[in-house]
Amino acid sequence: MASQDWMSKDFYSTLGVEKAASQDEIKKAYRKLARKYHPDQNPGDKAAENKFKEVSEAFQVLSNEQDRKQYDAIRTMSGGGARFAPGSGGAGGFEDVFSSMFGGGGNVRFNTGASGQAPGFDDILSQMFGAGAPKADSHGGFGGFGGFGSRRRERGEDVSTTVSIPLRDAVEGTTVSVTTGVGKVTARIPAGVTEGQKIRIKGKGQPGINGGEPGDILIKVLVEPHPVYELRGKDVYVNVPVAFDEATLGATIDVPTIYGDVVHVKVPAGSSTDKTMRVRGRGMKPSKGDAGDLYVRLKVVVPKKMSDETRAAVEAFRAASEGADPRAEFEKMARV
Repeated sequence: MASQDWMSKDFYSTLGVEKAASQDEIKKAYRKLARKYHPDQNPGDKAAENKFKEVSEAFQVLSNEQDRKQYDAIRTMSGGGARFAPGSGGAGGFEDVFSSMFGGGGNVRFNTGASGQAPGFDDILSQMFGAGAPKADSHGGFGGFGGFGSRRRERGEDVSTTVSIPLRDAVEGTTVSVTTGVGKVTARIPAGVTEGQKIRIKGKGQPGINGGEPGDILIKVLVEPHPVYELRGKDVYVNVPVAFDEATLGATIDVPTIYGDVVHVKVPAGSSTDKTMRVRGRGMKPSKGDAGDLYVRLKVVVPKKMSDETRAAVEAFRAASEGADPRAEFEKMARV
């Protein structure tokens, strides 16, 4: 953008803010307008596209402290701000403006031409820096002069959002659509994604400043609760019901994994509820790295209805176990 264009453009009005607006107010106004006029939100709307460009241009200048000072000064000199008269007699003249810009302390003087008109930019710079003063280039900047038109490229900000998916989609992978402040995007969630993992979509974040590259979109993946499986990173926990005799005497049980196959797990004799066995490598399989483990937690199930024979067998077990107190250690711990 050419610096001379600043004379005819009211960037404050474009963003709908006051001239004394803070940087936070400018940024807030820009984000609101950028969301409203972004091309992704207005496909085929040329007017919205032009408005988006105007808003971005205004933000690029006003968000940069040095550019904003130069813009205010140029607008003042061009009549876009306070008016001034040529020469050194009136308030707000060239001397006052450049004194405030460059700290001249009132020592800088400018001569008007024979017609009494105010000097142009090249005349001003020539008087300030001598014959070797930089000249305005075709882009409105000043070559070799670290003032007007000297702006650095800045990368756009990243945009963060979250998405919640079922466990089955986390296992198999899926495609999701999310809407952010910069528009709607579609993202591929890879198979084996874990809770809290972030998916990056390059170049879909906030637009860059002064031709800088745009930011990215970061999607944090949340995995919805499952009635059987619990995901902890790459590891999978599963509660498996076992019968009283299986827990007491020991058994080998079949446990389904999240991938639909079955693993055979040996239940040690004398197992109690919440005893946990580990099956290596049968948890979540991420796209990169080793698979997690499967943790099998036992839940001893007591039948609600028993036949006379079953009841008799349990009563016989009670009689044979008389004197054994399963809560002895518990009571000791409770008194600590």
